[in-house]
Amino acid sequence: MTSALHITGDAEADELLSGDPLALLIGMLLDQQVPMETAFAGPAKLRQRLGHLDAARIASHDPEAFVEICKTPPAVHRFPGSMAGRIQALCQAVADEWGGDASAIWRDADGPTVLKRLEALPGFGSQKARIFLALLGKQYGYTGAGWREAAGSYGDEGSYRSVADIVDPSSLTKVREFKKAAKAAAK
Repeated sequence: MTSALHITGDAEADELLSGDPLALLIGMLLDQQVPMETAFAGPAKLRQRLGHLDAARIASHDPEAFVEICKTPPAVHRFPGSMAGRIQALCQAVADEWGGDASAIWRDADGPTVLKRLEALPGFGSQKARIFLALLGKQYGYTGAGWREAAGSYGDEGSYRSVADIVDPSSLTKVREFKKAAKAAAK
């Protein structure tokens, strides 16, 4: 990784995202129907409550108890019950398919391959996978060949389309303005 992420506005949560690939992957999973800052702060809440962010241990956690962990105020997500199941499914895939190492999904692979791997993960559709690939390339030090093309418009420099473009409060404002305009245009 080349630089620290600045997504949540919370130094501890951003430090976790910057240094723990599973935290970043879980944050991206949670990034729906809540503000980006809330989604990406979720992994820090989980680590604080569990004492770890280990994919195999999260996957094997009792599902009902894990829902309660996600519901504890402040909740990990607006929909803690359904997201608890998605987090566990994602962690199961990381544990089973990637040896518990989330970074293995993108390490030593080109952009199109990483995109396919991301799209195969529970909770990651095409758009989410492209945004995450752009985040890896723009801010996480990923340099796999063809990542910008595979990420589509999210890979464009200076586009301010997604979390991949947030590096400070100003860029957060630009991303929010873009999303607001895109939502208005869709109506």
